[in-house]
Amino acid sequence: MAFTSKSEDEALRSRVDDTVRLCDKRGVPCFLGFLDLHEQAVARQSLAHTPPDMWRFYGGYDEAERCLLAVYPSYLPAEEEDFPLCAIGFRYRTVKALTHRDVLGTLLSAGIRRDKVGDILCGEGLSVAFLHRDIVPFVCEQIQCIGGEGVTLLPEYAGELPVSRNYRELRETVASPRLDCVAKALLHCSREEASRLIVAGLVSVDHHLQTNVSRQLSAPCTVSVRGNGRYLIDQVGPETKKGRLTLLARKCV
Repeated sequence: MAFTSKSEDEALRSRVDDTVRLCDKRGVPCFLGFLDLHEQAVARQSLAHTPPDMWRFYGGYDEAERCLLAVYPSYLPAEEEDFPLCAIGFRYRTVKALTHRDVLGTLLSAGIRRDKVGDILCGEGLSVAFLHRDIVPFVCEQIQCIGGEGVTLLPEYAGELPVSRNYRELRETVASPRLDCVAKALLHCSREEASRLIVAGLVSVDHHLQTNVSRQLSAPCTVSVRGNGRYLIDQVGPETKKGRLTLLARKCV
């Protein structure tokens, strides 16, 4: 998850407001994004006064993280097929393991903006990228190699998707559900180091920046630490015989 500044969040709120106004003016669905999880949380704040049946997020499949935002008139809902996105498959030799970084780096180095790229799923011999439809012709014409490996493009890919993401299960104990205590356990560092990361603005809870070290966490929630990944907190408690709390979590890998 990307960490953004307050000015970037304000700019995004303005873009969301503009999208709502444009929908009202034209009377047709209007789209914004792709947005990451933090940006979606910021957008939801701006949409607080917009009826929930007049907007939705969609990224091409049910578990997508990066999604387009659709704002639409109540009498003309946006169907999934209306979203201006397309899945492109990249087929390559199974002996070559391409990563999300390889595919994204190739797309960005070709001059494609990040908000035109949704989720990228990488598997054995196949990667699938969800892209804004208006860049698909460019990608099909320009991308022939990824990470030094020749690729065969599969436009309008509709086959089985590679596994979207994997998790490593964590089981720890914590003194309390405070954010600094939980971060200490997740990162296997000292409580002082965990507090320093939080105060420095490097930790978010449920995709919102959190600088209060004593913030009380309850499951389920998501804790993201810049440079250390994202953790899904599944359970805090019950209390052990030694008076500590059981912490069950999963790290996205």
